[in-house]
Amino acid sequence: MGIITRIEPLAEVTAVATPEENAGFGALSTERGNLPLHRLELRADITGLSSAVRMTQGYRNTFDAPLEATYIFPLPDRAAVTALKMTVAGRVVQAELQERGAAREAYDTAIAEGRRASIAEEERPDVFTLRVGNILPGEEAVIELTLAGPLPLADGQAEFRFPLVVAPRYIPGTPLPGPSTGSGTAPDTDAVPDASRITPPTLLPGFPNPVDLSIEARIDPAGLELARVASSLHAVVEGEEGVLRIQPGERLDRDFILRLDYTAAADSLVLVPDVDADVDADAQAEGGGTYQLIVMPPEPAAAARPRPKDLVLLLDRSGSMTGWKMVAARRAAARIVDTLTDGDRFSVLLFDHTIERPALLPDGLVPATNRNRFRAVEHLAKAEAEGGTELLEPLREAAAALAKAAAVVEGERRDRVIVLVTDGQVGNEDQILAQVSGELSGVRVHSVGIDQAVNAGFLGRLAAIGGGRCELVESEDRLDEAMDRIHRRIGSPTVTDLRIEEAEGLSAIPGTATPSRVSALFPGVPLVRSGRYQGAAGGALTVSGLTAEGEPWTRTVPAVVAPGRHEVAAIWARARVRDLEDRYAVEGGEALEREIVRTSLRHGVLCRFTAYVAIDTEIAADGSAKPHKVTQLVEQPAGWEEERRRGIPQRPMPGALGGPGGPVLTRSAAAFGGAGPLPAPSVSAPSMPAPSMPAAPAPKMDYASALSAEDLDFDVPDFLKEADADTDSPTVREQAAAEARLLREGAEEPHLRRVDLLDDLASRLDALLIHVRHTAPRAVVTGLEELIAVLRDEKRALEDRWGSALTLLDELAAEPPAGQPGAGERKPFWKRG
Repeated sequence: MGIITRIEPLAEVTAVATPEENAGFGALSTERGNLPLHRLELRADITGLSSAVRMTQGYRNTFDAPLEATYIFPLPDRAAVTALKMTVAGRVVQAELQERGAAREAYDTAIAEGRRASIAEEERPDVFTLRVGNILPGEEAVIELTLAGPLPLADGQAEFRFPLVVAPRYIPGTPLPGPSTGSGTAPDTDAVPDASRITPPTLLPGFPNPVDLSIEARIDPAGLELARVASSLHAVVEGEEGVLRIQPGERLDRDFILRLDYTAAADSLVLVPDVDADVDADAQAEGGGTYQLIVMPPEPAAAARPRPKDLVLLLDRSGSMTGWKMVAARRAAARIVDTLTDGDRFSVLLFDHTIERPALLPDGLVPATNRNRFRAVEHLAKAEAEGGTELLEPLREAAAALAKAAAVVEGERRDRVIVLVTDGQVGNEDQILAQVSGELSGVRVHSVGIDQAVNAGFLGRLAAIGGGRCELVESEDRLDEAMDRIHRRIGSPTVTDLRIEEAEGLSAIPGTATPSRVSALFPGVPLVRSGRYQGAAGGALTVSGLTAEGEPWTRTVPAVVAPGRHEVAAIWARARVRDLEDRYAVEGGEALEREIVRTSLRHGVLCRFTAYVAIDTEIAADGSAKPHKVTQLVEQPAGWEEERRRGIPQRPMPGALGGPGGPVLTRSAAAFGGAGPLPAPSVSAPSMPAPSMPAAPAPKMDYASALSAEDLDFDVPDFLKEADADTDSPTVREQAAAEARLLREGAEEPHLRRVDLLDDLASRLDALLIHVRHTAPRAVVTGLEELIAVLRDEKRALEDRWGSALTLLDELAAEPPAGQPGAGERKPFWKRG
């Protein structure tokens, strides 16, 4: 690719991590360096409406022992990972795609035997884990991932989006007993059984850039007329031969986005014959391959009157929406309300861990009169970010309100629409999809994702289930353009009741088309569908439906054979696997597991039930000792406010409770040994258990065929293992116990000294409350708020405040009663009910 990278020496993290002078708040330095991942390179070849990407990660070991590095990182949610290559010590190893449990067993065996190995696993459609082990001191291991993905097209604009950081996600539910299954910061819960695998530890704000990032993009319009290319969040310069490069020094803290304006796009049907005719057992006849259909929507008739609609607007006002995101979300929500007409009905729900409705509007749907729209917009303008992202209940309430309204009006055809405005930063995606899929039948769901590191995978899955569209907004500058597009989508589709039929000899294989649900065409958004065909390449497909005026509409697209377009097959396989995974989240079952694994292995694309594993044949390390384990810390997402950064749950270390015990350390500081020697710099505190509103049980996560029992084999410090056995927050509980000890020790101090002790305690608890307000159980938050109020109530006598504070601290520090969840052995996360 010709990418120039600057490689800086990395070194072992020692027990003491101190702020680096003039480096900014929270910057740390150690005697021997920072983190193992020191470079990340992306080369993207964009051809028309698809992309081929090579992602290179460089890990360097400056420890005195063999290293095992773990990195939790994002990839485009619709991209297919088709290959992995490991290069270390001049040796090149091509990875093999295996069933996930077998791959893990092979990797663990290789590490135990002292061989170099790496393994890549999918946790979510856009969250992956890479482990590379037995990197010897002084060695660099280079991991190269190969991807292929589509570029979505809307209103003549194609978008290439590559995420660079996994943002912190809200983790609801009750913590599960036993050690966590991953090396992330959040404990596994009944709602998110793999929370510890999707929550990487984060760097403190101000930490010097630890990773040398380089991105290049080459663009081939492939016959389309390209008018303009724009980069949204990164400064990009054009080099030789039209190669686009980002400026040096950029950080992995936001999505990389290119938008390509195509002045014209046409219908197409591309057939890509298999290189090996036996690649698909369903292709019974000689030949066969993959097809991709693109159909442009007709322009809506100028005189067409949109059908009236019932619309429920959901506005996320949780803590992660602080700052510019909340401002943009309020504007977006107000714009949506303003687009409604007198014939529409609507409801507005604002949510965090509670649900709120505009005070002057009754429950249920109300007519979209000027008065009601004004009241809704006035209330939206006051929304502030706070609380946790409990998304399941608002979605269910919205679906119930639409169903109730539809039952009242008989014989009137109205569009039922949900518009969700959020950053999507939740961890319980599978639980949400499983519990609302049935309730969203007949409801169109549009999602507006607002963030510079948005959870695009989940928002896209939710919109697909609801037959709607997902629009992503990464800045306030982008908001107006995005809202214009959303306004066009919310209105009635240009074509409904879509049917796709074979014509002129093309033999499509039933049940292989993706997306599986295609019901409507929206203004400016083409229909893109792919699938498998059998027999000779040729023929056509016919798409038909009804226009908004109820008139028949038909389009026949002849096939063009393109033998070299292998990315089409990979993109189809990835989309097909994603459809099956979404079905699995709802239905479960061994049959679906087997179909997912079969499709993944047959077509060579990574999924949640398979893994790429590369194992060197050479014995490199002494197998008698386990490698030194390090989990890569990641950036805070750009645009997240400082208060939110500090609000991410943190775990005080022994002797680090503030006051006489020293300042409260962030989990990042703890990861660098701020409270004494730790076995690896990757160790960081689990986040607080998050609050959970009453909900149905979590969906069955039967990953028995996906992972092995060795999943539980992690080097975890004893204090973390002990904390993981608790159901309540170890952070609050341990700090409360330490603060109670301080008060008891200071009981004989002079009066003024005791007053100062209470004031200091109130200040420390204020800071702790910021950390846990959005994620801790409601009872814990309420207890802290009550305690702080007691400490600051100067009208009460000192002895009264002192005694009440001790009582409340003891209650917060109390162990959970025996028999409650939190005791006993932890099952592997895929076997938890």
